[in-house]
Amino acid sequence: MDLRFGAGKPTDEERAAVDALLGPPESAWEGADDRNDTDLRWARGGREARERRELLLPGLHALNDRVGWISEGGLDYLCRRLTVPPAEGYGVATFYAMFAVKPRPATVVHVCTDLACAARGSARVCTELERDLGPAGSAGSGAVWQPSPCLGLCERAPAVLAIRAGEAPQAAVVAPATAEAVADAASAPHDAPAEPPAAVAVPQTGADGLVLLRRVGVVDPGSLDDYRTHGGYAALRRAFTLGPAGVIREVTEAGLVGRGGAAFPTGRKWSATAQQPDHPHYLVCNADESEPGTFKDRVLMEGDPYALIEAMTIAGYATGAHRGYLYLRGEYPRALRRLRTAIDRARARGFLGEDVMGQGFAFDIEIRRGAGAYICGEETAIFNSIEGRRGEPRSKPPFPVEKGLFGKPTAVNNVETLVNVLPILIEGAQAYARTGTGTSTGTKLFCVSGTVARPGVYELPFGATLGELLELAGPPETLRAVLLGGAAGGFVRPDELDVPLTFEGTRAAGTTLGSGVVLVLDDSVDLPRVLLRIAEFFRDESCGQCVPCRVGTVRQEEALHRIKDLTGAAAAGDIALLREVGQAMRDASICGLGQTAWNAVESAIDRLGAFK
Repeated sequence: MDLRFGAGKPTDEERAAVDALLGPPESAWEGADDRNDTDLRWARGGREARERRELLLPGLHALNDRVGWISEGGLDYLCRRLTVPPAEGYGVATFYAMFAVKPRPATVVHVCTDLACAARGSARVCTELERDLGPAGSAGSGAVWQPSPCLGLCERAPAVLAIRAGEAPQAAVVAPATAEAVADAASAPHDAPAEPPAAVAVPQTGADGLVLLRRVGVVDPGSLDDYRTHGGYAALRRAFTLGPAGVIREVTEAGLVGRGGAAFPTGRKWSATAQQPDHPHYLVCNADESEPGTFKDRVLMEGDPYALIEAMTIAGYATGAHRGYLYLRGEYPRALRRLRTAIDRARARGFLGEDVMGQGFAFDIEIRRGAGAYICGEETAIFNSIEGRRGEPRSKPPFPVEKGLFGKPTAVNNVETLVNVLPILIEGAQAYARTGTGTSTGTKLFCVSGTVARPGVYELPFGATLGELLELAGPPETLRAVLLGGAAGGFVRPDELDVPLTFEGTRAAGTTLGSGVVLVLDDSVDLPRVLLRIAEFFRDESCGQCVPCRVGTVRQEEALHRIKDLTGAAAAGDIALLREVGQAMRDASICGLGQTAWNAVESAIDRLGAFK
């Protein structure tokens, strides 16, 4: 393969950032400054370099973290080290919203303008930042600000994330945000006020009946000993007693289904992975929760990180995987720090590594940071992203349990699903299944945001009603609608609050539970503009791989722009077009993004009477 590189050269900073990840180059082909090795017509170690392609995304992070953007010279140097065609490297770099391939200041301020933050005044923050720092995207006072999709800080909306590149990158979260606080964080992220404890996002902290959230706000998230004092690693000990097949049997009999929205039986997924003769097997934890209004996994990772580490170890043991990848949102700096600390301490104490708890089982975890791509929440898009390719979904079959990460059998679960395994093993499958309903067992985490008095993560048994949940959160006096399931979900009217919060109950009511988003809107919210924001989100986040989604999301947004201020007959033509486009996306898109991009708009038209 003839790799054609440009004339750009890496700066000393860029070279140092890449070398810190990959080690020093060994030949002139790899970019070493060695006058005794100047013949670049042949390469040494090309196969070994190509096998390290999975380090392309971490390498792009290394460049972006060090300099603030990715230059042609820096990208070429990284691609040379990994034997990746620069054109492919450029395609990967430009796929992710958090990377830049054009010069920009070292400090970038991401201002959330998504649904929950819009309901809490993000437009005002943007107006004030434009006054103080200039228009979005333009450098001012050594920083640049830009609108951002949901940052996963909905309980403290409006939210801002400031990131400063350098030898020691810095990140600061400002939420709730004011223009003055954002300006201070942009000038000195390390001096920004500390974030409140994760327990602030859990209004039920200390209440009886909590299962998944019971340790949040109770244990020190940095202390392994504190975690063990509160029951930590009891589930893993029982897993070793049961054996892999016994663990899968318990999870199956408990009725645990995926909590990311698809509700696929977890036991079936693990069993299918474990039975595959091809090896090695892999485990992937999907911690890239990018659905607008979703932040439950962040709270678990920030408030109880060892629980996720223990749960991943159990899942690896059950499925025969000796390596787990934790794919984490790039917008979660505190979760990243806490998980790194938890993994390092668990490894040092023998809870990860070559001989976990002296049981002869080898398992370790590697964190892979996302970089701002909602589509990477799709299970096969995660594989491509980890492998150093654009995060585009793959066609199925083959399914991940047969050919997943690196073409090997892979089990993929999100954070909430995995953490549910701990109470199953501690209490037993039958005791776990007694909570909830016959087909939706256990408890569920709900992310309540918008115009409520007490936004946050709530834990309720499956079967509680939407009205009961809103009573806990403090509903507005004039409720306009509730969006269930996030941007890919559907609206519920104020007279439908008796809908049971179960997978089957919401389906029967013509909506979806999704990942647990509950966005509450009062009469002050401009519904057509909420729909327009949803359409903009899907247009931006479509990977563009398939025509129905790539074109359909654009046409949907265009139609909503035309009718956002219209009603009745004036809007009828575009509503008919929306239905046609929406059905085409639902029927023909490769993955769930395009298949659900029309859901919220459809429900607003049919259930709420939008544009009538």
